[in-house]
Amino acid sequence: MKNEFTLTIYSEDQLRLITRLSSMFIRKQIVVLSLNMSICEIDKMYRHTIVVNETLDTVVNLAAQIEKIIEVYKCYYHLNEEIVFRQTALFKIPTALFMDMELMLRENDLKISEIHKEYTILQATGTDNEIEVLTKELNALGLIEFVTSSRIALEKSNKGFCEEI
Repeated sequence: MKNEFTLTIYSEDQLRLITRLSSMFIRKQIVVLSLNMSICEIDKMYRHTIVVNETLDTVVNLAAQIEKIIEVYKCYYHLNEEIVFRQTALFKIPTALFMDMELMLRENDLKISEIHKEYTILQATGTDNEIEVLTKELNALGLIEFVTSSRIALEKSNKGFCEEI
């Protein structure tokens, strides 16, 4: 049975790795739901967070193959229950609409990024599902446009990758 897994990869070279990963995912016909690359707690190392919807066997095999890549130090995989994850979204709405949304702003912890005469930009942080529900609500009210970030995640554990090296 397929589940949503978050892969966390630690590497020293992000450009060469992304090329190798993309060919690996294409060859195995695995769809990437989200991809994020960032610096991490270790100097000159990068953290890659990739979300896929696959079976456990496929993900275990994939993680083992990823760890064989020279630039990769470690590849972890987790189910959603094992991590804390968030994504950020920016929403552009008509300023006239913004004036009547005080309750929605408080309920969804929306932050005001910019206010202009014609439009207002709001920022939200939450899980994938929370952002999706909020997007539907705003769309029904007259959303102009929106953009979401990729997922960022941390393992629910008191240790980090630094302790393993």
